[in-house]
Amino acid sequence: MSLSPRIIRAALLAAAAIALAAAAAQLHHKRQAAELTVENIREQLDALDPVTRAAVIGRLSSDEVKKVRSRGH
Repeated sequence: MSLSPRIIRAALLAAAAIALAAAAAQLHHKRQAAELTVENIREQLDALDPVTRAAVIGRLSSDEVKKVRSRGH
């Protein structure tokens, strides 16, 4: 008993659609988690006094510049 090409094609399309939906759901979840993390970080930075906040942001920026430069070599 062989399966017709239409049935095989339909099954493959259904599988691809399910995989795409799962990937979209996972991306949505990761995006929400990232947005919550950013909001949490902003709230923590806002709670700092201006001098400390400037020092933290400067340190983070400096660390990121070092990472980017080290990737280039």
